[in-house]
Amino acid sequence: MLTRPIRLSAHFALGKNETLMPQAKQYSPSLEVAASPICGRSASGIAWALAIIFSISFVPSQKAHAQTLVTLYNFAGEPDGSAPFANLIRDAAGNLYGTTGIGGATNNGTVFEISSQGVETIIHSFGGSPPPDGRGPYAGLLRDKDGNLYGTTSYGGIHNLGTVFKITASGEEQVLYSFKGSDGASPNGGLILDSEGHLFGTTSFGGTGSCPSVGKNGCGTVFVLSQSGTEHVLYSFQGGSDGAFPSSTLVRDTAGNLYGTTGSGGCSYGENCGTVFRISKAGEKVLHRFSGPNDGTGPNGAIFGPGGNLYGTTVSGGTYNRGTVFGLTPEGKEKVLYSFGSVPNDGTNPYAGLVWDGDATFYGTTNQGGPPNCLSGCGTIFSVTTVGVETVLYYFGANGTEGFIPFAGLIRDPAGNLYGTTGEGGPTDSGTVFEFTPLGQRE
Repeated sequence: MLTRPIRLSAHFALGKNETLMPQAKQYSPSLEVAASPICGRSASGIAWALAIIFSISFVPSQKAHAQTLVTLYNFAGEPDGSAPFANLIRDAAGNLYGTTGIGGATNNGTVFEISSQGVETIIHSFGGSPPPDGRGPYAGLLRDKDGNLYGTTSYGGIHNLGTVFKITASGEEQVLYSFKGSDGASPNGGLILDSEGHLFGTTSFGGTGSCPSVGKNGCGTVFVLSQSGTEHVLYSFQGGSDGAFPSSTLVRDTAGNLYGTTGSGGCSYGENCGTVFRISKAGEKVLHRFSGPNDGTGPNGAIFGPGGNLYGTTVSGGTYNRGTVFGLTPEGKEKVLYSFGSVPNDGTNPYAGLVWDGDATFYGTTNQGGPPNCLSGCGTIFSVTTVGVETVLYYFGANGTEGFIPFAGLIRDPAGNLYGTTGEGGPTDSGTVFEFTPLGQRE
């Protein structure tokens, strides 16, 4: 079973329709899989009021009917892509864009497009020309209003410590920056863009900190990069109470403050707790330090939701040590909305963040869990409301040809359809791209 070295999260951006490169092939016939009816998962939740007032709310179980998943594309491995670990992005015409961690012409990963008609195009294969190209794009993409794509690779570049790249609307790839260590190393998260064209991101290693588990490789950074390739480190994590090893995509508020998570650090008894942090002009502030039991461990990024609060997942920790969904006020008051393992087969280990429907529901994936296939379960698609009601919408691994074990989160189109990837499965076990329609979204 293929696993990636760092948990990932991604940024979702809309843009105009562009055709990037002519190298295309028709995908295999769509596979429609109707999931068996699944009972809605309900737990005693903590109702988190939008006015940042918390109260306990017990919500009865609700019934969820059969859902429908359509496999849009099955990856085939070299020279096609393989192992799509990151979130997708979608343009206004319905075309999907993403990355695969391996595969491509030299098995160093790809950037791909899947058109609204289901045609896959390999936009770029890493590890080739122009040298020194990046390798291992484990994060998702960002797309600007002109159709340019931006992303990161965990390896490759001049020093083999990762890159930031740009792919123009005409399909030309440019390495904007190669990390060298003191300025960051191994960017495993995606990028965000401000109105002036500056790119913001994180590196999982590098910087000036010292973390015993990685020796002199640093504890990670937050950086900003100009379009001309000038990089500035906004913060170097020190591996103590401030956190270590950020691997998620940042979010930015209207005042320009940056928010993110570190997968480790923040606790006194080891490196495996994690934090939610804010970067402002005054420096870094830790909003929450995770504590493991009952609380979560290893946060996967956070997004803004109702009332300007932050919401996210942790890969482990919680009541049953199977991961959580949490909410956090801007002042740092945290509540666990749901602990996985509360009921049988509700999913375990969410390796990605959430997507919000704009009302009171979040959607996400768990990497494992569900019925006992794939040893520990093949993963799930779930929803969680702001009052802590979790519903398993879909179990992966229901038949032998679909994808399973999703590392990536979901994106949502204006009609409410969800799109994502599975890191494994499909006819060649190279992963898939899927569309999932929650009940009531499509007539």
